[in-house]
Amino acid sequence: MSTARLAQCRLYGFIDTMYVKDLDPGEVARDLLAGGVDILQVRAKESTHAERVDIGRKVVSAAFPYHAPVIIDDDIEAAFESGADGVHLGQEDWAAIPREQRTDRLANMRIVGISTHSIEQALAAERDGASYIGVGPVFPTATKPAARSVGTNLVRQVAAQVKIPFFAIGGITLDNIGQVLEAGATRVAVVSAILRALDTTETSAEFKKRLGIVK
Repeated sequence: MSTARLAQCRLYGFIDTMYVKDLDPGEVARDLLAGGVDILQVRAKESTHAERVDIGRKVVSAAFPYHAPVIIDDDIEAAFESGADGVHLGQEDWAAIPREQRTDRLANMRIVGISTHSIEQALAAERDGASYIGVGPVFPTATKPAARSVGTNLVRQVAAQVKIPFFAIGGITLDNIGQVLEAGATRVAVVSAILRALDTTETSAEFKKRLGIVK
């Protein structure tokens, strides 16, 4: 997938097994994509490698008609085996790959995303060749309750200094997205505010509308 296509992505959605549980991941993906989600991440931290591959394949199949990229959280091999476009790595996962091995380990990944929690980490990820970065958690979030929120000031710093696409993430809701956009973000990643909604398609569409791109 070209970097131009990634640059067009504004709303980042998730198939997070913590929220999806026993629902069909392909169906959940289709509901989000129908609402305007541009890119999807499979986050299945408690699942086995084989389960992540299975979920990934279902989401890739659902996303194909929408030309939406699919990212697998943490598991590089599952991303490759499921036919996903790329992998998303946290700071510890990224640091655990020796620099001299990164090119080989990530050779089959068209997209590599990295989580960042400071301007120093954001600039380092850009220098290291990340396709995009996640910036946050902007607000406190139940998805990662132990993580310290960074506030909108970091969003403002990244918007001013980082050139690659970045997605503000963490506790973003329809009530506070305005603060994030005012800080300079043009892309957001949303987990619980969409996956906990009564109508995930409608809620996705409302987030997309707030981003100024009416589906």
